[in-house]
Order: sequence, then C-alpha cells, then structure tokens
Amino acid sequence: MDSTSQTATKPFSCNNLFFLLLLLSSNLLTLFVSTTFNNASCSLKPQPQIATVTTADPPPPEDNDGDSETNPPDLPRELIAFTSPQQLPLGFNKNFDSDQIFPPIGSPCKIFQDELRRYMSYEVNGSCPDDEILAQKLLLRGCEPLPRRRCRPAAPKVSAEPYPLPESLWSTPSDSSVVWTAYTCKNYTCLINRHRNQKGFDDCKDCFDLNGREKNRWIGESISDPDFSIDDVLAVKKPGSVRIGLDIGGGVATFAVRMRERNITIITSSMNLNGPFNSFIAARGVVPLYVSISQRLPFFDNTLDIVHSMHVLSNWIPTPLLHFLIFDIYRVLRPGGLFWLDHFFCVGEQIEKVYAPLIESVGFSKVKWVVGKKMDRGPELNEMYLSALLEKPLMNSW
Repeated sequence: MDSTSQTATKPFSCNNLFFLLLLLSSNLLTLFVSTTFNNASCSLKPQPQIATVTTADPPPPEDNDGDSETNPPDLPRELIAFTSPQQLPLGFNKNFDSDQIFPPIGSPCKIFQDELRRYMSYEVNGSCPDDEILAQKLLLRGCEPLPRRRCRPAAPKVSAEPYPLPESLWSTPSDSSVVWTAYTCKNYTCLINRHRNQKGFDDCKDCFDLNGREKNRWIGESISDPDFSIDDVLAVKKPGSVRIGLDIGGGVATFAVRMRERNITIITSSMNLNGPFNSFIAARGVVPLYVSISQRLPFFDNTLDIVHSMHVLSNWIPTPLLHFLIFDIYRVLRPGGLFWLDHFFCVGEQIEKVYAPLIESVGFSKVKWVVGKKMDRGPELNEMYLSALLEKPLMNSW
C-alpha cells in the first residue's frame, strides 16, 4: 500500500473537527445578526415603508355627536381624511418634533361648511368638479390654503403647446389652453376687446390687450409724477444687485416680463377675477402664484431683492390687514431690498392721517415718495395716488 492510500484511510483528526465547528459557529452567528437587524426598529438598513392607497372612505370619527368644531359629522369624508392627523411611517421625526403631520387648511374654512362640502365632494381618483368659481370664493373669504383633493382638475379637452420663449412674452396664447367655464368671455378675442365693448367693471379690464397700454407700462419717460419707470427704480441700486422678486396682484405679469428682459426673475401673484390671469401669465413664460392678499407670503425671511405692487394695495383693504401685509413684505425683503408701492390710491386726507404713519411705522427708508391726483373718476372725489420707493435698511433692519 502506497503513502497516498495510507493518508486517505487515516481517522478523522482533531484539527479537522476544530475547523468544522468554527465554520458552523460563524454561519450561525451570521444568521443571528442578519435576522436581528432586519427586524429591529433601529435597523442598520431599514426596510422601505410601502404606502397603501385606497379609495375607501375613512371611518367616521368615534363618539362625534356633531358638537365638535373640528370634525362635524356632516362634513365630507375626504375632508376628514385630509385634515386628520397623519402618522409618520418611520415614527418620531426631530425636524417635525412629532410623530404626526397635521395637514393645514385656512381656519375660516369651517365657517363656510356648505361651500366646503361641495368643494370636497368628488370621486376619489376620478375627475374633480369644474368648480373654479367656488374654489376662488373660498380663497377670497379666507379659506386659504384650500384642502388638497385626490382628483384630477378640469382641463381643456385638447390643449395647445405654448409659444416658445421669447416669442411667448408678447403673444396671446391659444384659446385651447384655458378652461373657460368660469368666465364671461369664452375666448381671448373677447377679453382683448372687453374694455371697448363691455360695460361695467372688471378687474384689469384692458390687461389682456398686449398691444394696448400693457406695451408701454414702466418703460420710457414718466408720464406723470407718480409714474416711475423700471430703469429709474433699478438705477438706485448697484447694477445686478436686483435679481429676484415678487409682484403682488400683477394682472397679466407685464411687470415680470419687463423685468425678465433685464435678467430679473419676478413671481406674479394674481387671482382669476373673471379672467384666466394665471393661465395667461404661465403662457407668457413667467411664474404665476395663485394666492390672495390675505395669505402669508410663501417666502423665507430676508430673501427677495424687490417687491412691487400696483393698484392692488389701496384703501379698499382693512387698515389692520394692510399693516400686517406691509410688515410681511418687509419680512421677505433682504436688507437693502426695495418695496415699490405703485399708484396706491385713497381719499386725499387719508394719506397724511392714515397711510403715511402706517407705512412709516414698518421701518422702511424713503427713497422716493410722490403724491398726485387721481382724476379718472373726476376731481370731485378728491382721490389721490401715492407712489413710493422704500428700502429695507441695510444696517439694523431688525
């Protein structure tokens, strides 16, 4: 018998037994560690949480006899589903300082329960009602923000692509880009001509005519003392230091377009008061913001270079609300930022008695302050315009 066969028939050695036990132990340890960390709440590699979407109505709140202001029993289940506290899938979050999210709606929403019930009644995962008028009335009454909905908004059956930039800036969009149900006019031709053909008042009645007065706003020489041009305003700052801003109640966003031509980005807030203002603004290639003047401005403190508003901020706004609003403008402007109050109108004596002290109390420095007569409704009304360019102090603005 050779040496090879002798080796093959040797009994199992202690060394082999030791290595076998070591292999089994390491496998058992690996299995224990993997199962422990996969199942533990503090897993090194957490398993993804998969949200379950259901179209079923949530169960009604327990023990609700109708006296609760938060969830009256006759409110739509979709409203309760949205506004109820939502548990965070991964538990407590230190950024929220909570393990729940409370989706917001405006506190006055509960006052208008009939309208809110209509707004939140729809088929989940289906089409939303064509209810722009209802939604806007809720917003203007203070139900802002509106609750989110799980349905698809009304849209044109066949929508046209917008014109490319820069052509879109001064082009009238296609009629097929708008759902016209909410408006008196049913096409842009009607809107363009309504200041000639239509009696009665409409907000920004001639704004949609881009070849009319819009074409010459804020450019060239000032026609009257309260008229400032964009270039005159920008000249008070270092070139290039005005880059981003907001136009409050900016109509069809011609101010934003003019500023874009100067490489300045302006967001335009606007409502759709008997006209598709937000659709028109977007079609021009600038950014619309659909919020009312009552809403806190959705910008962080000390961030914007300029805020502009023409005609909208005037004596029709309750004085305390106006005071809050101007302080909110001050909040979002960076130190050194500009607030251009453009053609604020009121009755003559109100400027000195009410509005000048109100504006001065906020803390702006006056760069320009011009008062002139508002004559479009006749001199007997003694209406006045105030145009002011105000600067948030660069030093000690807090």
